Amino acid sequence: MKSVVIAKPGELVIEERALPQPAAGEVRVKIAYASICGSDVHIWHGHNPFARYPRVIGHEFFGVVDATGPGVEDPRVGERVAVDPVVSCGHCYPCSVGRPNVCSELQVIGVHRDGGFSDYAVVPARNAYVVPSSIPDKLASLIEPFTIAANICAFLKPVPDDVALIFGAGPMGLTAIQALKGVFNVRNVIVADRLPERLTMAKENGADTVLDNSTVPLAAQLEGVKPTLIIDAACHPAILAEAVALASPAARIGLLGFSGEPCTVTQQSLTSKELSLFTSRLNSHRFPQVIEWMEKRLIQPERLVTHYLPLNEVEAAMTLFEKDPRSCCKVVLKVS
Repeated sequence: MKSVVIAKPGELVIEERALPQPAAGEVRVKIAYASICGSDVHIWHGHNPFARYPRVIGHEFFGVVDATGPGVEDPRVGERVAVDPVVSCGHCYPCSVGRPNVCSELQVIGVHRDGGFSDYAVVPARNAYVVPSSIPDKLASLIEPFTIAANICAFLKPVPDDVALIFGAGPMGLTAIQALKGVFNVRNVIVADRLPERLTMAKENGADTVLDNSTVPLAAQLEGVKPTLIIDAACHPAILAEAVALASPAARIGLLGFSGEPCTVTQQSLTSKELSLFTSRLNSHRFPQVIEWMEKRLIQPERLVTHYLPLNEVEAAMTLFEKDPRSCCKVVLKVS
């Protein structure tokens, strides 16, 4: 089988590998589609501190179960499945309180263990979620990105009367827009970005107001509007302090970023408004929730996809994703 391997930082190769055999409790998935995430690019360039090399990348993928390992009792061969990349131990404190995404022994498929940019992948059977026929193959790899929005929304608990502000109209920001508008019926969603093309995408994905913050500060553009719910999907360390300054008293702020750079925020700025600050990593069993959203057409994943390319053009696809944010949002790889 062919697999996309990051042999070491900066070195991407397509290798011919032996067909993997599922171990106890695992299923083997024949991959049909996989989509590119920024973290895949970071692993390629050596900027993901969690990655182990060599690594078959890809944590957003969909396919059909074609083999099962010992202990998998259900007749799962032939099932269309999307794979949750979060592999947890099930017995540590985070797992015991429903937070397997920060498990003490966390492994992420495509980061710590081999992922889905490959003809086949073996995964824990419990991580392979059946995809209903109403969700087409070519969109099923988009279930995982929407679980990121589902996870932060579980903390923020959006309501229709919220005034929401989203920093960043990249893929994460766009999934958040769709969730806030389509699932939680938030009436006022404001999106800030520095690229006009991304702001157009934000509008197409449901944003009510878009603001270019490349030159004029957001405070001046908001004209006294105080957001009650803020999501940082741009992930720059300077955003937290700005979000705190802009937020309404009693607002909720959600951070999706993973920057290692420090940011400066005072206790007074938080406690004087009694702000609630939430962080979110990956997802905690949100696949069934997002599958239901897609079934009910509460979200439209097709609005995110700008390119489909074959797996053998993965390097060009990753470069496009990284270098052309004006025209490129989600790139989906056709594997088989």
